[in-house]
Amino acid sequence: MRPAGEAADVVVIGAGVIGLACARALALAGRDVVILEKHGQIGTETSSRNSEVIHAGIYYPGGSLKARLCVTGKHQLYRYCADHGVGHRRCGKIIVASGPEQAAVLRDYQQQALRNGAGALRWLSGAEVTAMEPAVRAAAGVLSESTGIIDSHAYMLALRGDLEAAGGMIAFATEVTALAPVRAGLRVVTADFDLEARWVINAAGLHAPQVARWLCPDAPRAWFARGRYYAYEGPAPFSRLVYPVAEAGGLGVHVTLDLGGQARFGPDVAWIDGISYDFDDSCRGDFAAAIRRYFPALEPERLHPGYTGIRPKITPPGAPASDFRVDGPAEHGVAGLVNLLGIESPGLTASLALAELVAERVAARC
Repeated sequence: MRPAGEAADVVVIGAGVIGLACARALALAGRDVVILEKHGQIGTETSSRNSEVIHAGIYYPGGSLKARLCVTGKHQLYRYCADHGVGHRRCGKIIVASGPEQAAVLRDYQQQALRNGAGALRWLSGAEVTAMEPAVRAAAGVLSESTGIIDSHAYMLALRGDLEAAGGMIAFATEVTALAPVRAGLRVVTADFDLEARWVINAAGLHAPQVARWLCPDAPRAWFARGRYYAYEGPAPFSRLVYPVAEAGGLGVHVTLDLGGQARFGPDVAWIDGISYDFDDSCRGDFAAAIRRYFPALEPERLHPGYTGIRPKITPPGAPASDFRVDGPAEHGVAGLVNLLGIESPGLTASLALAELVAERVAARC
């Protein structure tokens, strides 16, 4: 660990997938990088509590950071996994309409996917959906062939290995408690030591808005949307991911698969006031009802509580979903600070592209 008062070129706050990817990109660019992580290991919050899906880039408004970075990041991530031996599978995804009234939504997805450069979505009749996934019943569907799954922890370990091989380091159990401007950049204050950094990359995930507001009072506040995941005991009745049409706050209770072939369902959406990973099993009936809209043969007794995750949102319930925000000095006026805000799904997919963008912004302001 560095002694108090030592200088660093770049301090990254947070060793989730985004912090690791950004630190890796900056270290590979020749910068002296240290990550400060308040927990005892990498990726303990949002990065380890998600669906582990490599998204195609379908849902996001054209020209948005989410759309651009998801599509670019998807290709980068598949290449990275192949080159680094990270477990992944391009299994594909079917988005289903539970009734004829939702067919227009699927047509909109087809057009949006083309606008975003995410690739064509093949139209499926209800019979074609069932032919591909016999357990699924739907009025219609669209097939995304470029959607996949990934071992997110193996991916983070690979990013950490790249970072450390390039000379970067991670200080665990080190919570940042304050930031303050100094002549050479920013002072980063922790309980045990201070660092002076030319650049601070705020990749604190759920806590990023709070960190940003230390120096940027106009930064958005955090909103938390918790989702439950249930494991499905026994053989998975699916070979692909199956999604309903998206709902407010998320993409609906969908089927995901892990690399061992185990199925899980989730997440739903429950807005909460603070960070809590408690699993509320009292509404299992509502959860099962959502699944039965496309999987009528669901056996509820095979559902077992798995885990919860929290989406790091920067807009409140009922408001339109926000885009990713990469706020640097040009946006907030604080020299040497880059705030990564609202990096929810598809943040995992977009991580390498997002890191590339951060590294370019840092290089442009040397």
